[in-house]
Amino acid sequence: MNPGADEPVVSFPTIESISTAGWSTPILTEERTVHVWGFSLDASLSVVAQCRSWLSEEERGRAARFIRQQDRLQFVLAHGGLRAVLARYTGLDPSALTFQLGSTGKPALLNGRTPHRPLQFNLSHSHGRMLIAVLADQEVGIDLEQIRERVDVAKLAERFYTAAERDRVIRQSGPDQIGWFYRYWVAKEAVLKGQAVGLRSLRQCEILSSDNTPRAEIQLSVGAPMQPGWTIHWIDCGSGWGGAVSAYGCDWAIRPMTRD
Repeated sequence: MNPGADEPVVSFPTIESISTAGWSTPILTEERTVHVWGFSLDASLSVVAQCRSWLSEEERGRAARFIRQQDRLQFVLAHGGLRAVLARYTGLDPSALTFQLGSTGKPALLNGRTPHRPLQFNLSHSHGRMLIAVLADQEVGIDLEQIRERVDVAKLAERFYTAAERDRVIRQSGPDQIGWFYRYWVAKEAVLKGQAVGLRSLRQCEILSSDNTPRAEIQLSVGAPMQPGWTIHWIDCGSGWGGAVSAYGCDWAIRPMTRD
């Protein structure tokens, strides 16, 4: 996705590394630092069963509604993995975590306080990979997309992007055009997911980005149902993938996390 300079590099170990026993040391949040976890959603049947056992009845029902078995498995592993990660911060068993949908539809932890502060999170998964963002005290959004070459860039940019974004994308050629299209897409999605607003608001959020910079500010159109002052930080998810994190303010950092 044409990563810019100094984009944090996120690795994607198998979900087996988090959903099996052996983690005992609690993880502490850091001031104004987003912890970013990446995993590939490949697992043995025993790990799938373990992740399913952690889910609530409501989550199991959501998983069962997927028609394709692969989609059901991805949901189970992603949401089981999310519970395993959050359990490390809260000191609770993954199955003991309870969630509630807010007025905007974004899930929140009811028993998700760390010893000193409330815990916020966001999840994104796409084509066998997942990203989790964890931040204390304030909302956070994250998005992950697999880059597909056969995308009607002009049509989608016309529908979802501002005039400036659309012009920036269209004047590129070849891989750069696809790269900039997805660069804007994951950034917009991260903002919308962090603030729990729908895709209809994509054109109301403009990404103010320069070449090779890992950060960007946003500009909202008049009447946009979003909070101003959020910024974007792109992350390097490897060749063929795009990712971004969004939170309020410009003084926050990203820390890619690993099991060790």
